[in-house]
Amino acid sequence: KPLKIKAGFDPTAPDLHLGHTVLINKLRTFQQLGHEVIFLIGDFTGMIGDPSGKNVTRKPLSREDVLANAETYKEQVFKILDPAKTRVAFNSQWMGELGAAGMIKLASRQTVARMLERDDFKKRFANNQSISIHEFLYPLVQGWDSVALEADVEMGGTDQRFNLLMGRELQKEEGMRPQTVMMVPLLEGLDGVQKMSKSLGNYVGITDAPSEMFGKIMSISDDLMWRYYDLLSFKPLSEIQQLKQDVLAGANPRDVKILLAKEIIARFHDEAAAEAAHQDFTQRFSKNALPDDIPEVLLSCEGQAMPIANLLKEAGLVDSTSEAIRMIKQGAVKLNGEQKIEDSKLDVAKGSSQIYQVGKRKFAKVTLQ
Repeated sequence: KPLKIKAGFDPTAPDLHLGHTVLINKLRTFQQLGHEVIFLIGDFTGMIGDPSGKNVTRKPLSREDVLANAETYKEQVFKILDPAKTRVAFNSQWMGELGAAGMIKLASRQTVARMLERDDFKKRFANNQSISIHEFLYPLVQGWDSVALEADVEMGGTDQRFNLLMGRELQKEEGMRPQTVMMVPLLEGLDGVQKMSKSLGNYVGITDAPSEMFGKIMSISDDLMWRYYDLLSFKPLSEIQQLKQDVLAGANPRDVKILLAKEIIARFHDEAAAEAAHQDFTQRFSKNALPDDIPEVLLSCEGQAMPIANLLKEAGLVDSTSEAIRMIKQGAVKLNGEQKIEDSKLDVAKGSSQIYQVGKRKFAKVTLQ
């Protein structure tokens, strides 16, 4: 008997990223095994905001924002899932019908004490940080989705454990067989610290241009590369293990990272795009060649010079002067593609016009006048 496999995605941002695909790839596997996959778009829960892993209350989104984001989710998910074997559902369908009385009845199913068993709520309560009443509703609504869809299996990230188990509890109370819960690891973002998130800027979007996708993947640490192989690559485990052995034996991790970048780009674009992105990266960074499309920035200088940290911030290459100083100290700021800027207190003379590079992907030709 085919199982109903449910996974919910709140359209809080307009695009899917590689972090989402860890779970979506598993849904694809279930499709290939003949099961019914329900791609649930949380257009109702998206307006609440999932508090999982958050130490502050999420700002609720407007319905217009949620619906606009949902449309791109529907388009992008079929880069992975088989549209003929996918049921797309919106939880506003049944939550809208529930009404205020139904929502109050649903809320009566659980206690505040039970909600405070959640790690994130528990920490916020202990630290006297605010918890909004609507945040308590989120796990209940997600659980009710499983009742409405009669889910046999619900999949989610490891940060979703409380919400996933709530579905089991509500199904039991409704006289249903409780769903099986399957959790997948969270993919760390490019920083290797926090989970991949568009709001944190540490993401690789599945609709990113091939060259941008290649550059982002090449920017991850060598240690994080193996995590990406484990969670994103379709290579056999034996082949990945052999790559690890090759690196231990002296192979350059950069070459292994190139293989990963090309595999991922080929999946969401094609092999020709992956190879072109590789060649562009090689020309641009390995040969210290500068890109052709460097933006030009004209800055006004009140005195006779501007501190380098201020220049980098005003040019949009960093978010703050403290970040500029940190990047300089890390040797991540170059002048005209070659010379590293090592003095964080450097003053750039008025009238100068030079190309500044921060990290591997940020360039600007800055003229001081």
